[in-house]
Amino acid sequence: MGLKIISTGASAPEKSVTNDDLSKLLDTSDEWIVSRTGIKSRFISTGETLTDLAAGAAGIALSRAGMTVADMDYIICSTMGGDYQFPSLACCIAERMGAACPAFDVNAACSGFIYGLDVADGYLSLGKAKNILLICGEMMSKLVDWGDRSTCVLFADGAGACVLAQGDALKYLHLTATGNVKALNCPAGTGNNPFRENLAPGFTHMEGADVYKFAVLVAEEESKKALDTLHMTPDEIDYYLLHQANKRIIDTARTRMKQPEEKFPINIDRYGNTSAATLPILLDEMLEAGKIQKGTKLLFSAFGAGLTSGTCVMIWE
Repeated sequence: MGLKIISTGASAPEKSVTNDDLSKLLDTSDEWIVSRTGIKSRFISTGETLTDLAAGAAGIALSRAGMTVADMDYIICSTMGGDYQFPSLACCIAERMGAACPAFDVNAACSGFIYGLDVADGYLSLGKAKNILLICGEMMSKLVDWGDRSTCVLFADGAGACVLAQGDALKYLHLTATGNVKALNCPAGTGNNPFRENLAPGFTHMEGADVYKFAVLVAEEESKKALDTLHMTPDEIDYYLLHQANKRIIDTARTRMKQPEEKFPINIDRYGNTSAATLPILLDEMLEAGKIQKGTKLLFSAFGAGLTSGTCVMIWE
């Protein structure tokens, strides 16, 4: 016995910031951003907290499942940081929603959704839980330098949530971590410790070429490994849900895998890169559009800081 996803929910800030909006702040343009990333707009917080977004997505998922938070055995949040250094975002959500179950965070950066699924699968497979609330939430707008057009145009804020239960939908899951901090990081700073030289918190730093190469390699090689393990061909997958980091990465991976564009859904044009939240938000949109039915075969692939990656295959129940 493993897991299945029985419902989803998503939430984003009210304000959508277009490329034209950013061109008033930076030396950039709509054409420059779209041609390099595929992003046309993104949602940015103007007052919403990450707890607001994450609890909002969780509430939608629970409502669609016909459950309440009292039915959950665990709350797991995939995030690079909530509204506080501590407690965890999961505990903030638990307080907001009145939960009494264990709650904790997982940080695998943009691979967080699949890392979270792996953690949940362990509890569900062992019979230690029957229902788990998995929430992926990120407030990237506080982690980027709004004077750096190489990063601030990419990232955005949002949250996606899933109610997980015991089931057999998950057919394959594999995680990796290479131990490469330099390629993608955000320094935490040192506070005001009087016994050392103080370092202020930094902003997101990315070695773009290195991350691009890693991302394409992960999508191609890890997908092949998954399909080979399951004795499936690429044509048998109905949809490839890839982390929404950059449309050029998705297009390159699709071309190398020799698959049609319609099998690689995107929403990066409207959402930007919401880190761990990209995949559950995309999944939520596809479910709401009726594109996923019982028996639909899905391959999820993500990469993130670490450098981490996660790949999984589900046959929808």
